[in-house]
Amino acid sequence: MTRDIVGEIRKRIVLADDDTLLREGIASLLQRSGFDVVGQAHDAPGLLDLIREHRPDLAIIDIRMPPGYLTEGFDAARQIREQFPETGILVLSAHAEVEQAMELLATGRRVGYLLKSRVTDVDEFAETVGRIASGGSVVDPALVAELIAVRRRGDVLHELTKREHEVLALMAEGRSNAGIAHRLWITEGTVEKHVRSILARMQLPDTEDDHRRVLAVLAYLDSR
Repeated sequence: MTRDIVGEIRKRIVLADDDTLLREGIASLLQRSGFDVVGQAHDAPGLLDLIREHRPDLAIIDIRMPPGYLTEGFDAARQIREQFPETGILVLSAHAEVEQAMELLATGRRVGYLLKSRVTDVDEFAETVGRIASGGSVVDPALVAELIAVRRRGDVLHELTKREHEVLALMAEGRSNAGIAHRLWITEGTVEKHVRSILARMQLPDTEDDHRRVLAVLAYLDSR
């Protein structure tokens, strides 16, 4: 366990990507941003070994890795979620794999999916990593668009108001009610009302589990 200069426990991260330069660059960025990168791997077996050894707060995983460059990252993510549920998972990929993404995101909290091409702001990326490592869930807006594009059935879309669409899109980005209120220039209380309405339309229970926000997005997209 590592603490920074003010005594705060640093989140422990492991990375898995066969692109050495990219992996080292992300590791350096995270170290400078206050995280503790405790291990790096170039394939799924190496990643799982790191998880067993270090029990990190978060694993950042590429989808396509040796030996087959197919879905090795997703396969490893499933094992991590089953065997080490307290370890967060951030898929950082060049590809939007719709079905696998939905399966992973539906597993609950401490999960995220970002497209490499859309990571353009270092501070925002570091904030996203911290959010997932602390128990949040984040979905890349570009992936949301992909999910919508391939699921065009049902009437749920037409039942949501324009404002509910906007709130749902920001929920999909992992933003809090306060963050949504700031973005839309409305009160936090108004956001809470929209969220309750969305959850009711999705027939999701109003529990205290934060991942229901992501499940609301997925249920909505799955009905399209």
